[in-house]
Amino acid sequence: MGDLHAAGPPPHPRAGDDGGDDGFGAAPADRGTGDQRWWIYRGTGAPLYDTSLRELLPPPPPWRRFTGGPVVPPPPPDDEEVERRLGRVPTASAGSEHLRREADMVNAALLLRRPLLVTGRPGTGKSSLAYRISRELRLGRVLRWHITSRTTLRSGLYDYDAIGRVQDAAALRTLHPQTPAGVAVDATGGAPHEDELPGVGDYLQLGPLGTALLPYELPRVLLVDELDKCDQDLANDLLSVFEEGQFPVPELVRARRRHPRVTVLTDDPQRTAEIVDGQVACRAFPVVVITSNGEREFPPAFLRRCLRLQMPDPSRPQLVDMVMAHLREAVHGAPDPTRADELVDRFLRNSRERGGLAVDQLLNAVFLATSGRFPGDDEDGKETLEDLVDALWHRLDGAGAETRPG
Repeated sequence: MGDLHAAGPPPHPRAGDDGGDDGFGAAPADRGTGDQRWWIYRGTGAPLYDTSLRELLPPPPPWRRFTGGPVVPPPPPDDEEVERRLGRVPTASAGSEHLRREADMVNAALLLRRPLLVTGRPGTGKSSLAYRISRELRLGRVLRWHITSRTTLRSGLYDYDAIGRVQDAAALRTLHPQTPAGVAVDATGGAPHEDELPGVGDYLQLGPLGTALLPYELPRVLLVDELDKCDQDLANDLLSVFEEGQFPVPELVRARRRHPRVTVLTDDPQRTAEIVDGQVACRAFPVVVITSNGEREFPPAFLRRCLRLQMPDPSRPQLVDMVMAHLREAVHGAPDPTRADELVDRFLRNSRERGGLAVDQLLNAVFLATSGRFPGDDEDGKETLEDLVDALWHRLDGAGAETRPG
């Protein structure tokens, strides 16, 4: 299996190589696994270079072709958030059946322009998949829509502050007195011209789903996190949006005769987009990653329109990769780097005994163990670390921390 502190980064994908693959270099998931030349997403975690998704992605099926416009500028990068989620060093384990299955389903979703429903217990890295796709395919900032029991379809599409607009308009009018007959006077005497009143676009902001459906040249990555927490109607409400790739904004539809083009805020910080005739229509269907902890069943019609991926518990090589991606420098600089190895094995054992633990619980423990605060030759330090690790690795079903065996 190899030890933790000896793990190294995977090869970077590269276009134009002649190494017997399809132009990216042999990804770890390809070794001895047959022919995956149809893959675009390789699952290595390393960004594409010398090429782009625009060059690699074939046209969509006729029934998934969208023609929205005008084309909006590409999204901003978000390297800081990606690094926080995935770590600094792109890593990928040697080939495994799960990694091949994951890459198969991601590529099928890309080619078919269909949402990917990722299920699995908490802590298995379902949400991280969206960030891996974005980093590897260089698709910019991930749009994240976190679902709760109060989430509605409209909250994902857009938010309109009607009350704020009325209040601002009223405040503006108080600065301009009107004639006794109620007729607005001219600029020298009083009431504001219609153009001075707040525009509807100033009070409307697209949500994560609405922003993902803007007419980008390349698809955005949208993470719909924990859909199983939603109200029972939300999954059905999403069907038409995913099928049509567009939605109307009623407030803008009503105003389209006077304002056919309206600039609104998007979910991206400091970004705006122009909406024509009150309709948002995509050009490249987004890469939609929907996560579920398996706490509820979804309607058959919804499942029929999604591709499905079951996320298993990470294997030891995958855990090693995750630790090295986040804590490579800490592990290499630790007084006793073998302690991190021991924690991985202990984590796997405790995860089986406690009904499944989350990866971030392991990362927390390794960070403490390699912090230098618990010297290896200090028995008190060892005891304190053991107690802390045991408290960190509490059950995820709410039972709390467990007593260390033995």
